[in-house]
Amino acid sequence: MIVTGEASGDLHGAKLIKATRTMNGDVDFFGVGGPRMSAEGCDILIPGEDLAVMGLVEVLGHFPVIWKAFQRLKRILHGDQRPDALVLIDFPEFNLRLAKQAQRAGVPVLYYVSPQVWAWRRGRVKKIAQVVDRLAAIFPFEPELYQDQDIQVEYVGHPLLDEVDSSQERSDILERLEILPGTKVVGLFPGSRQTELKYMLETLVAAGRLIHARRPDIRFLVPIAAGLQPEAIRTRFPKDLPVDFVSSDEMSIYATARACDAILTVSGTVTLQIALTGTPMAILYKLSPLSYAIGKHLVCVEHIGLANIVAGKGVVREFIQDDATPENLATEALMLIEDEEYAKGIREELASVQHRLGQPGCSERVARMLLEMTSSVAEKKNDPR
Repeated sequence: MIVTGEASGDLHGAKLIKATRTMNGDVDFFGVGGPRMSAEGCDILIPGEDLAVMGLVEVLGHFPVIWKAFQRLKRILHGDQRPDALVLIDFPEFNLRLAKQAQRAGVPVLYYVSPQVWAWRRGRVKKIAQVVDRLAAIFPFEPELYQDQDIQVEYVGHPLLDEVDSSQERSDILERLEILPGTKVVGLFPGSRQTELKYMLETLVAAGRLIHARRPDIRFLVPIAAGLQPEAIRTRFPKDLPVDFVSSDEMSIYATARACDAILTVSGTVTLQIALTGTPMAILYKLSPLSYAIGKHLVCVEHIGLANIVAGKGVVREFIQDDATPENLATEALMLIEDEEYAKGIREELASVQHRLGQPGCSERVARMLLEMTSSVAEKKNDPR
């Protein structure tokens, strides 16, 4: 069983499934995920986008759907056809509760893209160690957090390094998008969760309007993540705004980012994906007022964007909650476009992010961890004692 609730987790899950089956073709996957995992042969019982909600208050409003999904997976874990292992990818509030059920059912748990205990609620380290057998850490500073706990933690590198493709020339990408050479392009990246669209898409649209008013020559690129309804995003943009919408099926997020001169993006894994292309960006983050008021007292990191967290400093500007205004974002985007020295400095800083993420091969390393776990299960099943 494999469970993730976000588009990035679907991508990492698909890579893991492919790597595992390359090593051992006699492995079946089922659970919660998206179209990429499905394309690799995973039996999707529950679409991940049905569960992907951001914000404490928003989770409460979506609780009946989440509860129904949890109960279904719980029954499978405790049933006659329980899996040989449970793979959890990110999505901690849901997945840690599922890990506890797996532990009770005697199903070993591998956690991949572990909960960000370094960012908030560090007290969860002990709880995680109690319900997780092996943990695949994607940041080099994570294993140390678990050194006093009874859990096997292995630093596997970051999965994004397995997928980034730098072979495409920017000129070829622009030609494919039918954008004339020399055109300035600003990316408006709205994220992959419905709650991100709810709280941040309108701000991005308004920022786009302001940018267009000051620089009518600029074009915009808007990626549409897998699992989202394209029309739900397209209809939010005014028809007089020069926007090209790019689905994940048409072009990778890396190619879309490389086509841009500057990007305004929501927080999350996408900031690392953009960082790997070197495109200058600014990050925005907004929640409902209540969710933000609660969350800001729990977070214990200086920066909210993963690109800044990995860099260990504020490489790109972050606009959070009340600071995430269309005016602020438009001003920053235009500075990234028009101030060449400013943009060059950010590109140089972003180059350090890739170095800090480690070496490619993450999916294969996690696949080996999983196969080691399942082989142990098979040995126990075949033991006549």
